[in-house]
Amino acid sequence: MSASSSSISDPAYLRARAMETLFERLEKLCEGAIAIDRGGRVVYVNEKYLAALGLDHTSEAIGRSIEEVIPNSLMRKVAETGEPILLDIMELGGEQLVVTRMPIEDENGTLIGAIGFVLYDHLESLKPLLARVAQLESDLRLARRQLSNARAARFTFADFVGTTPAIARAKELASRAARQSVTVLLTGETGTGKEMLAQAIHNASSRAEKPFVSVNVAAIPETLIESEFFGTAPGAYTGADRRGREGKFRIADGGTLFLDEIGEMPLQLQAKLLRVLQEREIEPLGSDKITRVDVRVIAATNVDLRKRVSDGAFRADLYYRLNVLSVDLPPLRHCLDDLPDICARLLDDISASGDYVKAKITPSALAALGRYDWPGNVRELRNILERALILSDSGRLTAEDVARILPVGTEVRLAPPERPAGTVVPYAEAEAEFEKHMLEQALAASNGQITEAARMLRISRATFYKKLAKFGLASGSAPV
Repeated sequence: MSASSSSISDPAYLRARAMETLFERLEKLCEGAIAIDRGGRVVYVNEKYLAALGLDHTSEAIGRSIEEVIPNSLMRKVAETGEPILLDIMELGGEQLVVTRMPIEDENGTLIGAIGFVLYDHLESLKPLLARVAQLESDLRLARRQLSNARAARFTFADFVGTTPAIARAKELASRAARQSVTVLLTGETGTGKEMLAQAIHNASSRAEKPFVSVNVAAIPETLIESEFFGTAPGAYTGADRRGREGKFRIADGGTLFLDEIGEMPLQLQAKLLRVLQEREIEPLGSDKITRVDVRVIAATNVDLRKRVSDGAFRADLYYRLNVLSVDLPPLRHCLDDLPDICARLLDDISASGDYVKAKITPSALAALGRYDWPGNVRELRNILERALILSDSGRLTAEDVARILPVGTEVRLAPPERPAGTVVPYAEAEAEFEKHMLEQALAASNGQITEAARMLRISRATFYKKLAKFGLASGSAPV
């Protein structure tokens, strides 16, 4: 029976039919559809989707948590926030699916659930679009690299990640230094981020628009170090450039000169550096003309300069002139509470600097990293993350990914629950408590990710769910 002419002209009727038609067309054209209620339980799944989900009948999915059916699903987020995810690439069973997720509202506009459609079960048809996106990302990375090649500091205090007391203290002192033009001495083990902090000081200072010149003192041959710092006059010596050469102090005029590994500077040059710091003037090699410079010096060292002074390898007067304000950077092993934020920042930087996917790190991987001593500090951490990312097929780093690289094991150690000394309980009760504790520990270590928690315990997902039910543990109790 056809609709009456009055109903056809009714806006509400047309809107309802449009929604029904849209759903019907999407359901037919897509490779799978699934819907959940406000609580994240599956209320609908079409027959097309069953094979991809590893199910035989729709009844196997109805009423179950969406994460039990699709690990790491974002459907619950859409159902809770009402914000659609219109186009996304989801991994399921080793395949990449193009999906869309939309909230569902009732006639009063109240959020009651979410529905998702698999638009494509392979990416062949999207290759032109993906190629264009990849090209744009490559162009962006190239532009960033070109900008970073200029004599400009890239890092700010926001890049020096961490909130533990030692890092907070270092940033607070560095912020004070940025407001002045005093000489700063950065101390700390190799790889703790001394140059990054030096750049942050420069960028937060009134010299930010001027050059930031970085010099590794230990990398310059001793025979060339004086000309590198102070420049040379035209024809100063046989083989010298007839046009002369500007030294690092002249290049950094108005800005900041960062002297890394200052403890390796030869004694004969230390006297000239002291004069520059005191008089703010330089004399190029082979010249009798004095040139005034306005340079803030930030020096860094990973050795004990006071000991080098007592050994006669470093001038005491230069040490006191450099040590106007000293900032000590803590080793990574003292800041493990900041490991998640530091890893996230490093992965963002790695992803932006190479042809990598947007990388993520799991709680189990962080736990494995936290058990290492990190003699190379943040520099070594970045190396480990980049190597793990190269070897990973998914870009989602797990404990297994980092265990292949770290020189220590990353197996999760699950301890039994503690009891008062001398307490004796029946064997069956103790066994049950230990088993429950292992489940809770695995859930916590995996941040609630069922698949990963099951893998840690080396049992199947199905067995893991049965054990959760046995002990009355809600799989959604841990954050996902």
